[in-house]
Amino acid sequence: MTDRKPSSGGAFAHDFDTALRFLTTIPLPWPAPTSGRGLAGAVPSFPLVGAIIGLVLVASGWIAGLFWPPLVQAVLVVVAWGILTGGLHLDGVSDTFDAVMSWRPRERKLAIMKDSHIGAMGTLALVAVLLLKVAFLADAGASWWPAVLLAPMLGRWAMIAAIVWFPLARTEGLGSSVHGQVNRGTLSGISVVVAVTVVAIAGLGGIVAFLLVGSGAYLLGRWWTRDLGGLTGDTYGALCEATEVMALAAITAAARFAL
Repeated sequence: MTDRKPSSGGAFAHDFDTALRFLTTIPLPWPAPTSGRGLAGAVPSFPLVGAIIGLVLVASGWIAGLFWPPLVQAVLVVVAWGILTGGLHLDGVSDTFDAVMSWRPRERKLAIMKDSHIGAMGTLALVAVLLLKVAFLADAGASWWPAVLLAPMLGRWAMIAAIVWFPLARTEGLGSSVHGQVNRGTLSGISVVVAVTVVAIAGLGGIVAFLLVGSGAYLLGRWWTRDLGGLTGDTYGALCEATEVMALAAITAAARFAL
């Protein structure tokens, strides 16, 4: 007998399963796939996983809102956000900002990113991301739920864009396992789906968020590429967190102006 290649549906299921396991702490009742392309093939599924993260957070926020005021609800949503993602990208925030704000030579910055200790700039960036998420959600009113639903999707779309747009800073590490695995055509198709989704759900806020996230991802990628010679797994994570904050800001602000 000859080995049969998995169908396109089976390949997608394996890739999505890998993405879900990598990006979240959701316990899945079935074993991890033993076939498929690993993390490299999972990259196009990142925004879909982001949508699932958003749905879980909206459900968590709705339950919290039954018992507590908006500030407590916002704090609990952000705490759930960190738990649901295992703090994966928050770690990238601290490592990235410790490095790029050190004003050291490039090689020294890359070494700082590998250091497990967190410095002053990394701590400041981490606190800023968490406080901004809480602040935007606490005062969002009814627009909190589309913001929470869409921000994780937009953040993970920004990661894919950065993987396509910018070179690698080094050939080893997590970043090297996903770089070059998505071409511009695939990115364009994913971008259309994400854009239509955010506009359908958030209207004007979705348009503003999509444009702001895309521009922010490009500008941050250029800055970090200039400083580091390219991007790494840590910078992809930092980019996700930063653009999630941008998405929350855009959607909640647009809803306020629409009133």
